Amino acid sequence: MDSKLREYFLKLSSEYLTAKSGGFGGNAFASFIRHDVPKEMSKLSFLDDKNYSVAASAGKGNWATVPWISILNNEVTNSTQRGYYLVYLFSEDMKRLYLSFSQGVTETSKEDMLRIKKDIRGHITMESSVKKDDNMFIGDSNKAKQYADSTAAYIEYNLDDLPSETELVQDLKMMVGYYEEYIAFKSSPLIDPLYNPDPGNEITYEKEKWLASNKELITHIHSYITAKGFFYTKEEVTNLFLSLKTKPFVILSGISGTGKTKIVQWFAESVGATEENGQFTLIPIRPDWNDGSDLLGYVDIKGDFKPGPFTTVIEKAEQNPDDPYFVLLDEMNLARVEHYFSDVLSVMESRKWENGKMVTSALLSAEMSKRDIRLPVNLYVIGTVNMDETTHPFSKKVLDRANTIEFNRVELSNLVFLEEQVEVEPKLVQDHMFRSKYLHLKDLYLGNQELVKKVTAELEDINKSLQLTNAHIGYRVRDEICFYLAYNEDSELMSFEIAFDHCILQKILPRISGSDTRVERLLEGLYRLFTIKEYIDDEESNEISIRTARYPKSTAKVVEMLRRLRDDGFTSFWIS
Repeated sequence: MDSKLREYFLKLSSEYLTAKSGGFGGNAFASFIRHDVPKEMSKLSFLDDKNYSVAASAGKGNWATVPWISILNNEVTNSTQRGYYLVYLFSEDMKRLYLSFSQGVTETSKEDMLRIKKDIRGHITMESSVKKDDNMFIGDSNKAKQYADSTAAYIEYNLDDLPSETELVQDLKMMVGYYEEYIAFKSSPLIDPLYNPDPGNEITYEKEKWLASNKELITHIHSYITAKGFFYTKEEVTNLFLSLKTKPFVILSGISGTGKTKIVQWFAESVGATEENGQFTLIPIRPDWNDGSDLLGYVDIKGDFKPGPFTTVIEKAEQNPDDPYFVLLDEMNLARVEHYFSDVLSVMESRKWENGKMVTSALLSAEMSKRDIRLPVNLYVIGTVNMDETTHPFSKKVLDRANTIEFNRVELSNLVFLEEQVEVEPKLVQDHMFRSKYLHLKDLYLGNQELVKKVTAELEDINKSLQLTNAHIGYRVRDEICFYLAYNEDSELMSFEIAFDHCILQKILPRISGSDTRVERLLEGLYRLFTIKEYIDDEESNEISIRTARYPKSTAKVVEMLRRLRDDGFTSFWIS
């Protein structure tokens, strides 16, 4: 065969201990392990770079006691610290090599590790050459023991009698097949398998839950909403879904009566989240809210904590971590959002990976509520806003942390969607369908370098115009736009241009407001960038430019804002 796995494995086994006795920094052999070995393995046709990433390590700063080469499915994990993956592990004495189905030891709890190990062994039938036991011995160090404990199945090789290249490649292809079979099992429809603690390892069912692709889920949600007699395009539903998956905080803006509240209610109900089961909660915002106590709770005169409506939902979501919970903050800008919601916004930004799980800082401390209360990952917040003289504008702090979706489209004469209404039943959907798998750009970058570079180049061009009024975006906005576009690309939902158009409209244009010539030049610069034309104040010409623009929705909003600036002497994203 053309590959050189056997040659590279033998080179590693024969030279590693000698290299390890020397310095680590700048060592050519360490570079060979990190770069040459993964590059060679990535040439195998069944490890295509769209689905798989290969990485190798000889240590960080110092030589590793156990060098390794990992094969990661990008849909499952992008780090050897969490999730499950395949990995070649060398024994500490460099006499044995293990091709292992393993898990990240850094960010996976012992409980989860044992559960997943049992899961793999119980549900994936493997050839007799693959061992499913706890007899793997890599070495005596703590790290070696951790690697062995994390392994669900493995093939053991004696490096003094290593099989042929053909057999090594066939073994790897076989293990990749088992890996993909387990991934498919975890995504299988209609069941939520929970293990019975008895030794028979039989499956029991808590309740039926519908698991599908993102595309199938969006089709279902759109059909459900349409059957309720509300007209929203599938693209609008897709955009709301992607916005929630990117960040669990979305703002719906627009004139009164366009169904902002209803789309959230029906969206939640379509996936089994209702007021009756507590998975959907509507919280009307009052104009006199000036701190977080009305929303989160307070300590009464007796010293007892009285939870607010938001905290009550948090407690329910914590008790049911596999179910999505939706909170609708109705007319959220009747009071100043920064006053009553600032704690939630700050804690939302504290999300981090810990033992393989996404966690946040404490929203309420134990001193106040008897225990630390944190934001659960299965909680999604949607706020509706009307922009008129009775409401408050948003600060950039709020806009930076949300996707702002505008609902101003009104088509009163469009009654076609009312003519054939087929009843659509809600389906129970697990939270992982909505949950973000990216927190930082590095979580996405591995395997998505081209997408990140393309998005960054586009945003740098846009930032040149935005800098005129210091409205340019920072790292948070860039990262979240990358996440949105990655989810879109993974599920093949919209073209890059349509998806990026939504991102500009929701994450960038709401930041622009003002009355001076700099704002005018800024908007004209964006018009030029989107249409490759100079702006002229001619309605017919602009209509043609909007239709042919690369980002038509954003172009139309820029034209609207320019007209408002010239008519009123002031402009903003919001219609008021």
